[in-house]
Amino acid sequence: HDESGSHDESGSYRASGARLYRSGDLARYLPDGTIEFLGRNDSQVKLRGYRIELGEIEAVLKGHPAVQEAVVLLEERGAAVSREKQLAAYVARQPASALTSAELRAYLRTQLPDYMVPPFYVMLDALPLLPNNKINRQALSVIGQASSQLEGVEGGEPRNPVEEALVAIWALVLGREQVGIYDNFFDLGGHSLLITQVISRVRESLQVELPLRTLFEKPTIADFAEVIIQQELAQLDEEELLQMLADIEVLDIPPSNAPTMNRGATGVSTFGQEGGMEAPSPEM
Repeated sequence: HDESGSHDESGSYRASGARLYRSGDLARYLPDGTIEFLGRNDSQVKLRGYRIELGEIEAVLKGHPAVQEAVVLLEERGAAVSREKQLAAYVARQPASALTSAELRAYLRTQLPDYMVPPFYVMLDALPLLPNNKINRQALSVIGQASSQLEGVEGGEPRNPVEEALVAIWALVLGREQVGIYDNFFDLGGHSLLITQVISRVRESLQVELPLRTLFEKPTIADFAEVIIQQELAQLDEEELLQMLADIEVLDIPPSNAPTMNRGATGVSTFGQEGGMEAPSPEM
């Protein structure tokens, strides 16, 4: 700090003919001369490359008629293998209000960009206070971490082995104890970096290769599983054809009587035989 310097009304610091601005970052010099970043002296945080004012999100939350008070924190969440920082909103509802996190999330999306919409919500009757009547943010974090299941899960039990596998994958990647087949991947805290993990684990466990855009287009397990099942059926048709051709060679069936494979507009294989009867085509 240069004692000869002076501050002006713009919040800048002038010294030796140079103009310096307060960034809001807290830092300190280490003995080797490097600067260690300690945090912020305001509510601004950085998440996946975006600078976010938590107070801006809180102001929008408080603008909802059913919200009495709200606090947004940046917390580490997820399983041990995939812990990362996520926005969590703690909301005190108005008395007798039945406001849900799904409704609140939809409201925020009309006011804020997606990267500022928290994926986690804890709905409370009142926010915990310190003896000086200020909000106890540390207590809020403890409440959030202790919550075994936060509001906003749409539910739905898996109906087949593919959905069961996807539920396990999503729970691991998203750090959720419970995931329903109708839950939206992005509403649960998913983002582009986690999509690569999901696609990789699907490839390892289900032996299905899918492009990254599949999860953007089919963000629920119910829809995502349908894509996988369709691809598995298409692969199964090819395998059945190869096995049938191998059987033909063993039985020495003349080529004129050998089954042929036709693909309809749906991509489903049907088998016919020259001079015989083919499977009927779907009615138009």
